[in-house]
Amino acid sequence: MRRFRLTRGEDISGVSGTGVVAEGVVFATGKAVLSWCSEYHSVTVYDSVVELVAIHGHNGSTRLDWLDPAHTIPTELSTRI
Repeated sequence: MRRFRLTRGEDISGVSGTGVVAEGVVFATGKAVLSWCSEYHSVTVYDSVVELVAIHGHNGSTRLDWLDPAHTIPTELSTRI
């Protein structure tokens, strides 16, 4: 299991704000779970962290920051996005 945060410098949608906007975890299976820190709390499961960033990355406006070392999940999932 490997934890991460999503940090936004710019809020393109006007919904989630800036700074740390979500927290998440990637499991050894590759599944990623995201929990929003904004006024509108929700939790969503994604097939991968790559899919999650493709949806919520806003073309580079959102940064994924790993909180745990890469060795906590399989090597093929440890690439920094």
